[in-house]
Amino acid sequence: MITFDGAFYRITDPKFEMTIPAWEGYEPGTADQADATITFPDGSRRYATFMTLQVVQQIMDKDAHTGESLGGQYFWCSDLIIIRDIGFESMAAAIRDLVSSGFIEGACGLLDPLDDEEEVDMQRGTG
Repeated sequence: MITFDGAFYRITDPKFEMTIPAWEGYEPGTADQADATITFPDGSRRYATFMTLQVVQQIMDKDAHTGESLGGQYFWCSDLIIIRDIGFESMAAAIRDLVSSGFIEGACGLLDPLDDEEEVDMQRGTG
């Protein structure tokens, strides 16, 4: 289930909640990239960046013109999950599979736990 609170999209699954900042022009069904915080029932949190291959290609092409990354010769991004299909559902499906396969720990970096004030801010959509 995807909900929107004005600042974040929240994808709720029985095994996790994924929070994605609301970027202008990126809607749940058409987003080809997103940053996400994945929160598990035990309170642990992980981070992921999602991109399609087309987004990676666009970045490398831009870098070829700007000179960054040896003129577009490489691309890197921590906690990157490349998705074939656009949209938040595709991103959530990848996380579902990583959780069920046990690979989530290797794929997504661990974040520090939220303190009580940060937790309240996140629930309000102000953090």
